[in-house]
Amino acid sequence: MSRILVRWFAAALLFAAAPWAAAQSLPVHVTVDGDVATVVVGDVAQPLADMTLAFDSASGLTPANLGVRAEIVSLSDPTLLARLPGTLATLDSAFPLMITVEPPAGGLAFQKLVHVEIHTHALPYTYGSSYRLFKAPLSGAFRDITTQVAQGSVRARGTTGGFSQFLVLADVRHSDNVATEKLDRLRARIALLPASEAAPLEAHRAAAAQAVADARYDDALAHLDLLAARVNARAGSTIPQVWTAGGGSTNHAGELLARAKMP
Repeated sequence: MSRILVRWFAAALLFAAAPWAAAQSLPVHVTVDGDVATVVVGDVAQPLADMTLAFDSASGLTPANLGVRAEIVSLSDPTLLARLPGTLATLDSAFPLMITVEPPAGGLAFQKLVHVEIHTHALPYTYGSSYRLFKAPLSGAFRDITTQVAQGSVRARGTTGGFSQFLVLADVRHSDNVATEKLDRLRARIALLPASEAAPLEAHRAAAAQAVADARYDDALAHLDLLAARVNARAGSTIPQVWTAGGGSTNHAGELLARAKMP
């Protein structure tokens, strides 16, 4: 193990053991290539983690316009713990890293989805691992946005229609409970649409929820695919699809598509 990683692990353990300690900021290096931004956390030659943000379609995408920062957080911070979904989803002491993406107003805009990946060698992944990708608004509750976790060193992937804070958590909740929570959040988002748009989407969502309850998982995915197809067909016309830094627009399409994705 490199000296850089040894020092980082030591720092992580120190902060985990000291709940009164302030979060420790870490350097980030951001590059942009087309619609893809790459964030390297820590030393560029031997990073602690890297994050990829692949946009469906972005404008004003620059390193400065992303507003990225990273920090080691305390595993005993009561404010942070209150933002997690219960005691079955926890930070791993080997990777107490939170990445915040908070674009400054007036710069970045994008349509529909951002595909997010956080990769680290600090967490080994094997089949059946409980690591998942979570996202929260600033000071808000963290929710599972996982679409895939690749084997090897952990690559936790998810999608979102907005930002801003990300964690990789060890989540031992039952998969049916996770799916039900996602479907409940999907229902809440559908309810924000006009009734004419919401009704057909809610029909697919309700059918998917019933299929999960009946352990008919292929049927659930099929209904969610139909829901996503309708959202994609109507995005930009009857369903708003643009996110802009600083507000002023509503990316219903992106949030619906993100919440309709299951790992």
